[in-house]
Amino acid sequence: MDIVAEEKVIRKIFWIRDQKVILDSDVAELYRRVATKRLNEQVSRNKERFSNDFMFRLTQKEFSDLRSQIATSSLEEYGGRRYTPFVFTELGVAMLASVLRSNRAIKMNIAIVRAFAKLRYLVQTNEIIFEKIKELEDGLKKHQKDHTEQLKEVYETLNRLIIQEETPKEELGFNVNPESYKKKTK
Repeated sequence: MDIVAEEKVIRKIFWIRDQKVILDSDVAELYRRVATKRLNEQVSRNKERFSNDFMFRLTQKEFSDLRSQIATSSLEEYGGRRYTPFVFTELGVAMLASVLRSNRAIKMNIAIVRAFAKLRYLVQTNEIIFEKIKELEDGLKKHQKDHTEQLKEVYETLNRLIIQEETPKEELGFNVNPESYKKKTK
């Protein structure tokens, strides 16, 4: 499978209910020559193979949110859908291989499962990167706190020096009567 096709499959995978899933209509489109209705019929005939962790039906809100997220009308082609779509998890896509046995379906199952695996790898890689960034931020915060304390000490020292300069100093030397000294100089 070429990179363009792989990217096309990855773009069809969404996060719903904290799971990566692909719409039944997107699976049917990828299989070519399989209508969504026929795909769902095959799944219905083999319900025992598709538990809730393999596939589930979207709620109306999830479907509405998804439509606004992907901003396309392809989900409503040919007059729209009467029911909210089914979505397949990675396990559900793998199980589809046992239900749909055409060569194209088998090849696309492999491609879709690989896309799910690549997406999982990318998510794990991002989590590692986010952890490293968090460590860096924590380190910077610690150093920032240390620097803040050091700057505070410098500021306090400078303040003490400024205050010492502003306080009048006693005159040096011997002066018996300061008043008489002032009168003579006038």
